[in-house]
Amino acid sequence: MKTYDWIVVGGGITGAVLAYELATKGLRVLIIEKDTRLSGATPYSYGGIGYLFGTSELTRLLCQEGIKCHRQLSAELEADTQFRELDLIMTIPADEDPHKAVTNYAQFTITPKLISVKDACDLEPLLNPDAIAGALIIPHAHIHPGYTTQAYHQAFLRAGGEFAIGKVMELLQKRNSIQGVKTINQTYYAANTVICAGGLSRALLKASAISIPLYFTHAEMIETPPVNLKLRTTVMTANSQRFQLEKQATTPEFDPLWDEPENELVPPILDPGAIQFLDGSLRMGQISRIITNPYAKIDPVASENAIRQEVGKVLPALENIPGTWHHCLVAFSNNGLPIVNAINNVAGGYIFSGFTNPWVLVPPLAKRFANWVTGEEDNIITQLSSTN
Repeated sequence: MKTYDWIVVGGGITGAVLAYELATKGLRVLIIEKDTRLSGATPYSYGGIGYLFGTSELTRLLCQEGIKCHRQLSAELEADTQFRELDLIMTIPADEDPHKAVTNYAQFTITPKLISVKDACDLEPLLNPDAIAGALIIPHAHIHPGYTTQAYHQAFLRAGGEFAIGKVMELLQKRNSIQGVKTINQTYYAANTVICAGGLSRALLKASAISIPLYFTHAEMIETPPVNLKLRTTVMTANSQRFQLEKQATTPEFDPLWDEPENELVPPILDPGAIQFLDGSLRMGQISRIITNPYAKIDPVASENAIRQEVGKVLPALENIPGTWHHCLVAFSNNGLPIVNAINNVAGGYIFSGFTNPWVLVPPLAKRFANWVTGEEDNIITQLSSTN
């Protein structure tokens, strides 16, 4: 019976980065991913690296570590992540006060610069000047989610890591310890197991009677094939509603409702935005829904029409281009910070999930986590453990 040092449940970006860092420590690591082709949030991500979005001493430090990592990541992984530094334009709706929008971002590492409608359209000619009252601009960075995750997978394998395909049904528990996992067809054993299953992490832990303040949204976006038009910047709305949605859905009165099926706790929101990759393909969206059933059915036609309509107001050229609607789960916590922790009162069990800003926070925290579990003290991991 083969036993690993670590089993990493989930092969998306969170699990891939963490498994790679653990493997480079000389540990025997197995990634278990439910699909041969990634189907969670990772393949449908924008790949944005919001390294100036830190709002506290803790997150600012991690953001700076994250962007430093990405700037040399292609060389480290020996593969092109398509890293780029480019402007993020956050559009302000035509009926809103531009100066008020600035105050909503005063807590960032740097306050975004307010620019006029003309300046915004000069930077991004695809913008509709009649739909905005101005825009905020901030330095930003971007990678290709698929290429970056694949690069981590390959580096993980070169470091001696192993992959298995299978849907994890439950954790293998004996008394107060986790000794591995059970998939539909097989049981795998390890001294330590870490859950990196994104939006499905909550259901997996619940199946093993483990309660963690981890939640999920149903996120929806449209992916297009390569197109001829050119989007020069990343475009998002300055009036983002996603974080307010997450905060509202994790208030104490809603918490018991998360364990009841089919609850839609708050109305869905739509934050229009778009990004174009180097091959010319686009991703635009997104709708976020709080439905407690991770397998809930959503009307793709109505959702796609809603995304196209809202994105089309700001970027008219994108409204009718061919594309495919996608739906995935996005994990989040109840305090805006990721959950990076040992599972309380369960030996050998860990959680590494709930990343609201994954592309900038996952690399530095994975490195710190790997150092921490191999004996190094880390006050950042300690801080995150104490907040959950």
